[in-house]
Parts: sequence; structure tokens; C-alpha cells
Amino acid sequence: MAEKRIKNKIIIPLTIIDLHGDGYHPLVDIVVFGLAFKVVLDTGASRTAFDHQLLIEANTEAAITASDRLSTGLGTNSMQSSTAIIPNISIGDFIIPEIEVAVLDLSTINHAYSQMGHPQVLGVLGSDVLVKYKAVVDFGKKKLLLK
Repeated sequence: MAEKRIKNKIIIPLTIIDLHGDGYHPLVDIVVFGLAFKVVLDTGASRTAFDHQLLIEANTEAAITASDRLSTGLGTNSMQSSTAIIPNISIGDFIIPEIEVAVLDLSTINHAYSQMGHPQVLGVLGSDVLVKYKAVVDFGKKKLLLK
């Protein structure tokens, strides 16, 4: 299912993956540095976060800056993080202009996904983006609406 545009809104298809008895994750297709990736739509994540290694593989010149903040969540109380400025993120025809994302080691998540037969993800699309663009998530119809 392709995205659909309605006035100043865009509807993006979601893929819902089953975590084998441990819940579900909605995935969204995005484009960063001209490359296609999947990200987890995470309404509980305060910020959008990308995997350090995958980001470097996507753009060896990505400007990743060490941060003195520790990230919480993702199964840990504290994780060293960095930040990066991403020139834009495309979600279908929807363009998110320059955005600062957290950069973390998400290799354990991708390892777990691999073990369950799921695709690797660049990271999570967090509430920073979802609130700014007035997101509505419809799990029944498997759609994400952005304004």
C-alpha cells in the first residue's frame, strides 16, 4: 500500500511485526542519505534515535557528535549516546527537514530482530517527530497520518 495525500496530510502505510509472543512493533519505511531503511514507530520514545553503525554505513561523513547525556530506555538505564544532524528524512512524499537525532548502539535490537526473522531497522521514529507533525497512528488500518 502506497502513501496517500489528503489536503495537507499524508497517510503512510505501517508494517506491524509480531515479536513472537512479546508484543508488536509498527515499522515505517524512510529514506535517509538517499538510502531506504525501516524504523520502529515508537510513541514511547522521547526522541528519534538511529543506530551508530548503520548511520556510518549510510554516510561515512555523517557528523556524529558525542553527547554528555546518557540515554535511558531500550532495555537499559543508561547508554552512551551521540547526536547527528540529518539533512532530511523522507517518509513517502513527506519530508522532515533538518533534524537532530540521538545516535546509539542499537545492534542488540537488530540482532534480536534477525533471530525472529525480521528486517534490521535504522532506529526509532520518536515522539519529537510524532508530536511536531501531529501524528495519528491507526493500528487497525495499519496507517500513520502526518500533518
